[in-house]
Amino acid sequence: MNAAIDVNGTSMEMESGTDQYLTFMLADEEYGVDILRVQEIRGWDSATSIPNAPDYVLGVVNLRGVVVPIFDLRKRFHLDKAEFNAETVIVVVKVEHDKGERTIGMVVDAVSDVYNITADSINDAPEVGGSVNMEFIKGLATINNKMIILLDIDELINVGVLEDIG
Repeated sequence: MNAAIDVNGTSMEMESGTDQYLTFMLADEEYGVDILRVQEIRGWDSATSIPNAPDYVLGVVNLRGVVVPIFDLRKRFHLDKAEFNAETVIVVVKVEHDKGERTIGMVVDAVSDVYNITADSINDAPEVGGSVNMEFIKGLATINNKMIILLDIDELINVGVLEDIG
């Protein structure tokens, strides 16, 4: 992983005002989450199903004594279903919500990279109007001529997911 690239693709040391983002792939798009929220990355393994759970909740797994809900980020984003393969992983993240901190697993197509991104290089997500929910998108960053969608993991999980799974 290349942990020292700024949004212009040049090498740099970590500077104040710079955050690291773990990026991952979903349907040929690259998304990023604040690396400080990532607890671990695990290969895909089956989850124990939960009756009456929303379709994007694949079930739960036991992670060293903690029951962790696992959800399919493709389904959460209403993307086409993909077969799970050797690159499919679960990104385990810590999420803050009104009842404290919660551990959640997100199934993604593959982990991509880690980037250093300065706050002033993050562009606001464009207004697209209508019923498109953009509140969980922190912003967009261009790295090596590719657009990365930066996610606000708290909003992504709290709006809809934790409400649905309790």
